[in-house]
Amino acid sequence: MNTDLLKRLCETPGVPGREERVRALIEAEAADLFDEMVTDAMGSLICRRHPRTKGKGKQSKKRSTAGEAPKLMQLCHMDEIGFYVRHIDDNGFIWLDPAGGFDTRNLFSRRVLVCTEDGDLKGVMNPGGRPVHISGQDERTKVPEVKEFFVDLGMKASDVRKRVIVGDYVVMDEPFIEVGDKLVSKAMDNRVACWLGLESVRQLDRSGAGHACEIIVAFTTQEEVGLRGARTAAFSVLPDIGIGIDVTLSCDTPGVPESERVTKQGEGFALHIKDSSFISDYSLVKNVEAIAKKKRIPYQRSLLARGGQDGAAAQQAAAGARAIGITVGTRYIHTVTEMVDRRDLEAARDILAAVMAEA
Repeated sequence: MNTDLLKRLCETPGVPGREERVRALIEAEAADLFDEMVTDAMGSLICRRHPRTKGKGKQSKKRSTAGEAPKLMQLCHMDEIGFYVRHIDDNGFIWLDPAGGFDTRNLFSRRVLVCTEDGDLKGVMNPGGRPVHISGQDERTKVPEVKEFFVDLGMKASDVRKRVIVGDYVVMDEPFIEVGDKLVSKAMDNRVACWLGLESVRQLDRSGAGHACEIIVAFTTQEEVGLRGARTAAFSVLPDIGIGIDVTLSCDTPGVPESERVTKQGEGFALHIKDSSFISDYSLVKNVEAIAKKKRIPYQRSLLARGGQDGAAAQQAAAGARAIGITVGTRYIHTVTEMVDRRDLEAARDILAAVMAEA
């Protein structure tokens, strides 16, 4: 499995509205996989691959007549949760505005990158207040709000003001690592989907199966703030089938009741049934299940009580589309220790390749 690509995707900064560095990486990787690539007004990269019918011993690049081939669209959002610089105070401390949802219990004592027009600056992030040696009991048990966190670049205020401006963005600064059978990084949500969008097409090519559908892989923007890029991309493409690709919860860890775990790692990709943004098309659920069983690809059904994903945008674009979610169970979502299991990632890649071959 190509973990180097996933590592580069995860470690590349890109918050909602500033996904251009991630998009450039994907564009370079996608050049040999697709027939057309275009960046839309929202910054989403829409990659098209015309139908290939299976030839004698190899794939043919024969195209179907316009309107003949069904359009299958994968939606893979590029953005990660992060912050925008909202204020630089007289002492050079940087104050932040969130872009995405945070549990502030996970934000203490973090190393960050402040991404500016002139390069990335390393810094540390902490909430305001007294440290443990001089704080009272009530202060030590308080959970601060996001607005109480600031970034310290270790520079004089005058130097900070020369380097950083309001509107620059901030991401966590943590490396991608391999831990046993798991892969751990910040931004697995949703660089996992970006990896799958590329690697599922490569897997399709390796299988030699060809495909009768038109494949569109949209690497979308601003999902973490409301599925914004996916809405415009899906409206442009008007897919017949939309597949929202994302991570989902894997709460198979201490402190969470078994009934609330959503998925269990190592048991395959998650066939997404429902969340608060959409309900997957039942016929597609049955079809994907049948393919998974035939190909012996491990899977589990999942249902998320809250949250949404780009599959909803495909389902609701214009006159609508049949839509489903294919997800990968992830521990510790929206932290710097997001963890996926290699086997689940490979299962998601394989089912996507198989679905494209049979659509």
